[in-house]
Amino acid sequence: MKDFKTFPRFLMCATSSGSGKTLITCAMLRILIRRGFLPAAYKCGPDYIDPMFHSKVLGIPSRNLDVFLMGSDGVKKALSRGSNDRNIGVMEGVMGFYDGMSATSDEGSSYDICRITKTPAILVVNCKGMSRSIVPLVKGFCDYDKAGTIGGIILNNISPMVAESIKIEIEKETKVPVIGMLPKLKDVSLESRHLGLIMPSEIPDILSTIDIVADKLEENLDFDKLMSIAESAPSIDENQAFFAEDNIINNDNDYVTEDTDIRVVEDRIGEKHTIHDVQDIVKIGVAMDEAFCFYYKDNLDLLKELGAELVFFSPIHDTKLPDVSRLIFGGGYPELYVKELSENKFMRESILSAGKSGMPILAECGGFLYLQESLEDPEGKAYEMVGLFNGKGCKKDKLQHFGYVTMSAESDNPYLKQGEEIKAHEFHYYDTSCNGDVCTLKKLSGANWTGYQLINNSFGGFAHLYYPSNVDFIRCFLEK
Repeated sequence: MKDFKTFPRFLMCATSSGSGKTLITCAMLRILIRRGFLPAAYKCGPDYIDPMFHSKVLGIPSRNLDVFLMGSDGVKKALSRGSNDRNIGVMEGVMGFYDGMSATSDEGSSYDICRITKTPAILVVNCKGMSRSIVPLVKGFCDYDKAGTIGGIILNNISPMVAESIKIEIEKETKVPVIGMLPKLKDVSLESRHLGLIMPSEIPDILSTIDIVADKLEENLDFDKLMSIAESAPSIDENQAFFAEDNIINNDNDYVTEDTDIRVVEDRIGEKHTIHDVQDIVKIGVAMDEAFCFYYKDNLDLLKELGAELVFFSPIHDTKLPDVSRLIFGGGYPELYVKELSENKFMRESILSAGKSGMPILAECGGFLYLQESLEDPEGKAYEMVGLFNGKGCKKDKLQHFGYVTMSAESDNPYLKQGEEIKAHEFHYYDTSCNGDVCTLKKLSGANWTGYQLINNSFGGFAHLYYPSNVDFIRCFLEK
């Protein structure tokens, strides 16, 4: 028999990307914390950067909710895991509310996440350049909402001169309450890069920026109505034992959060999912710094669930590898720190030696580029890299690969059997002279290409892998 628990929650969605939902979501989190709540943050879709903004406000990691990578049941379990020791959930949507995996379906959209998790939505509308036209725009979104998920509306960038009259008209036409209004705020925005928003650490005094928005939003927010909407969400399944429980440790570092700064093995060692006993703990070195910080929390949790100890190190600042038996290099922006990475010759040599000796290594996207022979900076100047994988990384003028992929092995290798699959996501402007041919990567559209290299036990390519979609893959990594 399942146990259930009350967990008020809402999802911040928008009519389109660029409507201000990340900044407003962070402001909402800030308001909730000020009022004594313990919010849990979530991000719809595979994005890495938006959750960093949540983490900067909360001081705890934000979880992804992704239908393609996790499936519907996985999304529900992720919601439950994130609710541990929290008393309200705040989800940030992706793109426009109904935008899903394809133009002909809302599967995987923020709307779909609302339906799956039975979470009410707060629609953020960017009112810049509009007045009366705001009303039919909102009415269209509400009328299209066959599941009745939209519980409230926030008008962003709304002129104070028309705000109240527009509010009245929207509520008259839609019967959905306008619970908040935010005027245009001078010099308050989050800049973008080709992968989306720039990272929080790159914005001076980011918390002050968020506080400015939170202050103004709170002045024009019907908080009681917001809570009424959140509390309308039904109870969720409790104790969804998917991965290890969170172990909260305070840490001010932007990249190694309180959950990632763990040098000890958790109490779940010895439970049924563990593959090593306490005397034979697998220590994994995880690259985590300015250049490498794109990691799914579920991936790190799975490693710990399976008995691994995560030891975080910096390819930029440390001069040698920690005492570990395996390495993981996630994505990030190594091209922005290519000079520093290249100048850290002792670290590069340490990694190359480990790879040549047969140490199991996983590298994806930015981590993959770092382990190749050379990498160009944004201006096109090439710098020497680790040299473990073949190939030279360079920036292209357009997006190379974008979207969800299913990756399958062309033949048996140390991590995947022939035809065995793992789900993943690609999004990169950089490319390499050698992508590899160990695996086939197939998009939902049917388009496919080959990728990933295998050198000794080092496995690397551009796709960001979601480990829980094939637990045997990561077991092989731990058992090598």
